[in-house]
Amino acid sequence: MAITDIRAFAHLSDSDIEALGREFDAIRRDVEESRGVRDARYIRNTIRLQRLLELGGRVALLGSRRRPMWALGTAMLSLSKIIENMELGHNVMHGQWDWMNDPEIHSTSWEWDQTGPSAHWKRAHNYVHHTYTNIVGMDEDVGFGILRMTRDEVWRPINLLQPVANVILAATFEWGIALHDLAAQKEADQVSPAQWNSQANKDFARKATRQVVKDVVLFPALTGPAWRTTLYANLTANLIRNVWAYAVIFCGHFPDGAEKFTVDQFENETHAQWYLRQLLGSANISGGPVMGFMTGNLSYQIEHHLFPDLPSNRYPEIAARVRALCAKYDLPYTTGSLGRQYLLALRTIHKLAVPDRFLWATSDDAPETSSERKFSPAGVLGATAPSVDPVTGRRRGLLTALRAHAEAKFVARRKK
Repeated sequence: MAITDIRAFAHLSDSDIEALGREFDAIRRDVEESRGVRDARYIRNTIRLQRLLELGGRVALLGSRRRPMWALGTAMLSLSKIIENMELGHNVMHGQWDWMNDPEIHSTSWEWDQTGPSAHWKRAHNYVHHTYTNIVGMDEDVGFGILRMTRDEVWRPINLLQPVANVILAATFEWGIALHDLAAQKEADQVSPAQWNSQANKDFARKATRQVVKDVVLFPALTGPAWRTTLYANLTANLIRNVWAYAVIFCGHFPDGAEKFTVDQFENETHAQWYLRQLLGSANISGGPVMGFMTGNLSYQIEHHLFPDLPSNRYPEIAARVRALCAKYDLPYTTGSLGRQYLLALRTIHKLAVPDRFLWATSDDAPETSSERKFSPAGVLGATAPSVDPVTGRRRGLLTALRAHAEAKFVARRKK
């Protein structure tokens, strides 16, 4: 099953974990105390760029019956929607810019250009997902309720359709997220799914109707004779935004190395262990500043999960300090290219579509699901106790243990 004892899995002592937690607290404190003009300039420039791209795209689509103008307008509109969704909507609603006390750029007032109401998303994502990250049975973002992404979940015949469901989810990601958040809101409100006149349903219907009318009726109508090509452009831009957001989210949550956890681990979890769970349960996407900006800096998913309410433009500098801490405590820092991370997630989606009896690895020692028992059959600290290399004086922690485990498996396969 998933990790039940993060101390044993991480090969760290309680004092090590508490020390690591204090170092993460220090990072938070340093960034909070240094927020200022350059951060405010960054978010305001981002808003300005997004609005200029949208305006330019809308103007270009006035001539969208000509293919070059349609391509230009669609490209600008797609970029605008990606930036609004990733760097603005997601991050502003996390409260990353609340410290500015600007009523326009505040988590309580921002409404994003997406089907679901921001209030639904903030509860399902900010509270549930970021509190219970990757805890099987508590974090509904593990597979979004339609994909089996860990062997801790019992296989059902419906999982055979995962490859198809995955494609549909990617193309309609904003609707998938909206319906996922709606279900979470109704559960929080203790509303029966059969109660169609619930406040949650009303809020969802109001926001979804507004989005559909805007994209399918209003903006096409404003372009007059070009309404049909403008409609296609709007739908194409939404599709591009959906697929991009889906890819970024899946690359940050589901490649190998993004671990899963049990409720047992959470029940007595300390603040420092929460930090450690975020570190071990997330994965980054390697790339430069352009990749960072176009992902809303969610290419730094590890840093985002550690500090979800710190300004996203600070994640690159935070990442350098997090990497240093991983080296100090001998912990893995899971990262890879966009293509690599997505292919790993895609492999899990297809592999777990079939019953476990057709799979080789166990739920304690599989690329997508592992636990402390992969190192110790008894599942206790014992043989996995933290140690120090007698030659270098460095900790021998999880990263060293993972490498030794992989080498032992390789040798065992060679002997067969």
